[in-house]
Amino acid sequence: MDNNLEKGVKQHREGGVRQMIAIALPMVVSSSCDTLMVFTDRLFLSKLSPEFMNAAMGGGLTAFMMISFFLGLTGYTTALVAQYFGARRKKQCAIVAAQALIFSLLVYIPILVCRPLAHGFFKVMGITPAQLAPQILYFDILMFGVIFSLCRSSLSGFFSGVGRTRIVMIASCTAFVVNIVFNYIFVFGKFGVPAFGIAGSACGTIIGGLCGVLVLAAAYFGRKNRIEFHVMESLKFDKAVFKKLLRFGSPTGVEFFMNMLAFDAVVLAFQAYSPAAATAATIVFNWDMVSFVPLVGVEVGVMSLVGRFMGAGKPEVAHMSVMSGLKMGMMYSSVVFVFFVIFPEHLVNIFRPNVYDTVFVSAVPTAIFMVRLAALYVLVEAVLIVLIGALRGAGDTLWAMAMSVSAHWIMLAIALISFHVLKVSAETAWVFMVMLFIVLAFVVGLRYRHGAWKKIKVIHEIEPAMVGDGFHEISDL
Repeated sequence: MDNNLEKGVKQHREGGVRQMIAIALPMVVSSSCDTLMVFTDRLFLSKLSPEFMNAAMGGGLTAFMMISFFLGLTGYTTALVAQYFGARRKKQCAIVAAQALIFSLLVYIPILVCRPLAHGFFKVMGITPAQLAPQILYFDILMFGVIFSLCRSSLSGFFSGVGRTRIVMIASCTAFVVNIVFNYIFVFGKFGVPAFGIAGSACGTIIGGLCGVLVLAAAYFGRKNRIEFHVMESLKFDKAVFKKLLRFGSPTGVEFFMNMLAFDAVVLAFQAYSPAAATAATIVFNWDMVSFVPLVGVEVGVMSLVGRFMGAGKPEVAHMSVMSGLKMGMMYSSVVFVFFVIFPEHLVNIFRPNVYDTVFVSAVPTAIFMVRLAALYVLVEAVLIVLIGALRGAGDTLWAMAMSVSAHWIMLAIALISFHVLKVSAETAWVFMVMLFIVLAFVVGLRYRHGAWKKIKVIHEIEPAMVGDGFHEISDL
């Protein structure tokens, strides 16, 4: 199946929309499954109470934030594998994946040790007592399953880098289905199983993540993949490749962590403002993820193709891939734009509890306003994420990190100043944030047009390498 996909990709015009769709569409489906998995968890919990839904939002984001640096670093496996794949050095592709897996195992225990830091973070941000206890419980359970997220990121990066994104899609769909089934059983207590509420939601999420990893592992260690990429020979520590992964992946990891820390703090700032603001923000950010995360699939496709063509010495074809990614992203965002503008009331009421709740009722007007305003920047998101993916794929990770991190921390400053200095409403603070990301997209566009990314070399520093049937210096490629 994957060989057919690879042949299909080769038949399409290099850098064209069809090639981008062949690579990115499975990743869009994959990212959508991940988003819907989290979305459905919070939807189930919203039927119990707004506090449980808000706790899952705060606890889940913080758990993700705690591993975001490591996910960003292992996620750079995609770009690095793509460059080796473009240079026809398949054995190196598996070596990169092996180093990412080794790194994941090394950091698991240190991550667990840092859990108390998050507990203090919740208290400092002023989370209400009714939300704090379930939020800590949800967070603690999720943290024991982060090893599956890290391993999944490493293996997904390998398959994305070599263009076999259909496997990643199948793994994500598997995780999604398993998660939904176990969440439904554990949250509400079905088929003779006691109702565990928010704890059951966290357990269902971990089980779904494990099943996703098993699908990827089965494909990675499958006979054809083992032979083609010399997988078993690659299962060892390689100092040179490990250092390269750390060097180029760390900026992405730092960016991811700093962004998630700021975004988590923004969400918690809304949640601490008032119960109504907490509920409205949770609803809006849930829909924001629906609009944003599928675009991550397009970003991965752009990163993969840009990395491949830069590794093959074809920067102009890499640019064509970026333009194709923009077309694909804009088509998706246009659909989201229509829904946000026309159906905000319906989108908000999906989260209405099974029983009448005064907090939810008071949050509805704010949530509707925020959803409708979010329509102004869904198109901007498509431009932003595609261009960031292009810069990362080419190796321009330091600049991308600096710009993206600055924007997120400015967003946090806007939230804190709005609530604690200017004393404005949640709606006004949201207006300021939307304006910020419009400016960010303009700045990133100028960086891309400058063209410095076309001159960056990522894999030229590696010494002798096997290319085809003989040894050559990488400078000869």
